[in-house]
This record gives sequence, structure tokens and C-alpha cells, in this order.
Amino acid sequence: MFNFLKTLFLFILLIVLLLGYFCLVGKEKKAEKITWGVVFSSKHSQLLGLDWTKNYLAILDDLGAKDLKLVAYWDLIEKKENDYDFSALDWQLQEAQKRNVKVLLVIGRKVPRWPECHEPDWLKDKEMEARNEALFRYLETLVKRYKDNNTIWAWQVENEPFFPFGECPEFDEEVLKKEIEIVKKIDDRNRPVVITESGEFSLWFKPAKLADIVGHTLYRKVWFQELNTYFTYPFAPAFYGRKAWLVNKIFGKKVFCSELQAEPWGRVLLYDLPLEEQKKTMDLARFKKVIQYAQNTGEDRFYLWGVEWWYWLKEHGEPGIWQQAKKLW
Repeated sequence: MFNFLKTLFLFILLIVLLLGYFCLVGKEKKAEKITWGVVFSSKHSQLLGLDWTKNYLAILDDLGAKDLKLVAYWDLIEKKENDYDFSALDWQLQEAQKRNVKVLLVIGRKVPRWPECHEPDWLKDKEMEARNEALFRYLETLVKRYKDNNTIWAWQVENEPFFPFGECPEFDEEVLKKEIEIVKKIDDRNRPVVITESGEFSLWFKPAKLADIVGHTLYRKVWFQELNTYFTYPFAPAFYGRKAWLVNKIFGKKVFCSELQAEPWGRVLLYDLPLEEQKKTMDLARFKKVIQYAQNTGEDRFYLWGVEWWYWLKEHGEPGIWQQAKKLW
């Protein structure tokens, strides 16, 4: 009995040490070529009090970004049932195309920025089945419109659908599968479907089963509501690179960072957070460290989260992060 317990203890200790090494130790070799992109939200820009069109053009012409993640907001496109207005998204794609910028387009119900799910108001009182059918019709219309657009290199279907965050209906995997099916059926160019997942709280196996490519978030310092304090994740850069390696070996899927923290994450929404408190989780020094950290994961594609905020800072006399980000391109 003693020998059994000793063996069991040593086995558990070995597992703990391996997990500790996997999560907390090391960095990966820097990729030979890294693609840096930015996530842009017209909604977020407006809520910051900016002219989102000027913000967008500055990203293209001043910042010089060559890869964008753009968001198709259902509630802006279909304000009335079966009455579609694609003008804002059309313009964003046209301006990107003029400059040979490549776009990852996020589509679906749950897309970037709070409250995460952006359904039209006319859906609110409908049963879930009817809401899902409306979602499918909307996706069919959207993908048909943009399936021949050369600027779009991939479709991101939903945003972190397996991660329970935001003011959203209960997640239904069958609905997600149907959304992917719609995209695959309509897009005869066979562009990849990206499914994203939390970088810190998942092994990314669920999205890997459904997607052609897996995207993940990467955050360093955030407000942790459960602890009522600011918290820096203890993970080593290799934590992300090793998980990417696992997904590739098990599922044969490519992995990249679809959302790299380059904006504050505070106790309230950014629009209500004083500037001094914003700097507790992101400033120029932290921005530089985040870029270095990302390089040490060994991954080769990152979309930075916060470009609207950099522009807001620049417009308010603090251009440091904006100027530093320029160096990436």
C-alpha cells in the first residue's frame, strides 16, 4: 500500500510539474515573418466620441496597417426586417481594397465589442427559433454580397462562441454549425472559416473541430471582477505557442492570435474609465512589452485590439502608442 501511494504521489507531482512547465515557463522561437493587423470597430470608435470614418482612414493612411479585422454589425445592417443597409461596410471594404489591405471579416450574432451580441431591436420579442432563422437569412444575404470580394481572405463566424461572455442568448453549437454550413455553401472560393476562443481559459480543441483556422485572444493585465482587483496573467509566452502546436498536431489546424490586448481593460467600460486608471492596464511601456511578449509565443499572425483608443489618445495629445505601432508596418 505504501509503495502504491508513493507511486501515485510521484505521478501526481510529475503531472503538476509538467503542467507548470507547460503554462508558466519559457518562450518560443520568434517566427521568421510576423503579420501584424488591427481589429477595427466603427461602433467602438463612435462611442469614444470619434468620427469613425476619419479614424478608419487614419489607420489605413497614417498608421499604415495592411491587415484588418472588420466587423459586420447585424443591428446596423438590418435595422428593419429584410431591409439591408450595407453602405458602411461596403465603404470600409472599398477603402481597404484601394490600398491592397486584406480583411478578416467577422460575421454572425456575437461579434466584437460589448454587449458582444448585436442583434437588431426588432428581434427582441421573438422566440429563439425565429431569431435563429433570421440570423441564417441575414448570413446568406451577407455572404452572397461579399463572396466575390477579393479583399476578404477569411470569414470569422461569431466571436468566441464557446466562451460565455456578454449579453447573449444561451449558446447552441448546432446553430454555429449551421452558420458555418451557410458560409461554406455560398462561398465557392472556399475561403477559410475562423472560429475564435479565449486564449487563457481553453485548449482550443472545440473550435479546432469545426474551423479551418483557430483564432485566440491574448490578454496580459485585466480587471478581474471575481477578485475585485487588477490581475496579470502568469502564463509564459510559450503557453500560447505550445497550445498552438498541440492544435496543429492533433487537428492539423493553423492557429493565430485574433485579439491581442493593446487597450485598457478596466473595472468599467473604457468610455467611463478615467485616463489615469486606463493606464493601469495599458500605456506605452506596456504596449511595447505586449509586442515583445507576442513575438515570444512563436506565432506569426496577430490582430491588435485597441486601435481606436490609440487614435483617441493621439487626438487628445498623447500620440505615443500610435507612433510606436507605426513601426510594426
